[in-house]
Amino acid sequence: MGRTSDARNKILDAAAELLEQRGYSALGVAEICTTAGVPKGSFYYFFESKQALALTVIDDHWASQRRQWVELLSSDLDPLRRLRDLFEATEEVQRTGQRKAGQVVGCLFGNLALELSTQAEEIRSRLQEIFEAQIDLIEQVIVEAQALGQAGPSVDAREAARSIVAQIEGRAMLAKLLNDPAQLEMLWRNSLDLLQVPPQGRAKAASPPRRRRSTPGS
Repeated sequence: MGRTSDARNKILDAAAELLEQRGYSALGVAEICTTAGVPKGSFYYFFESKQALALTVIDDHWASQRRQWVELLSSDLDPLRRLRDLFEATEEVQRTGQRKAGQVVGCLFGNLALELSTQAEEIRSRLQEIFEAQIDLIEQVIVEAQALGQAGPSVDAREAARSIVAQIEGRAMLAKLLNDPAQLEMLWRNSLDLLQVPPQGRAKAASPPRRRRSTPGS
């Protein structure tokens, strides 16, 4: 049983790395198995297709990312500071990926959405669910900030959250294109303007020192 579980984990680890670096379409089952160091029969023992494997990778990645997003966005800090912590952690993910792979890999979800949104309906639908869940988490923080007078009362919290998620994805794409994680640094400033944060609110959100923390998957 241990060896069987180990083979599955090796396949998932290899697929996650290859999907980030190479994308979906150019990736074959044989390459995944070679990278994982398992026979091809092991692949089809656990997964009926490459798409089934990709969906499992997506779900595992989101489960990990969601735990860390919730940790950051539900801390006892002010709402806007929590949002900034998320941006800083997201940037650090890209810097870590660059150090590990030699290049910025971008966001797994964004990469797959761009590649497969018109080709694989099941994957497109799952990615849409994940992005909506991200929007839900950020919307809650914006609503809290509005209740405390830290964000403009006329801001549509749902649409602002959607714009912030879109910014995260767009900036991650630019970081990948330019191999420059610093492209994510503008997230904070852009969000302050989007949320109509007054000057005193900007100063307060920036005041707590950075904390050591685990970073969310990109």
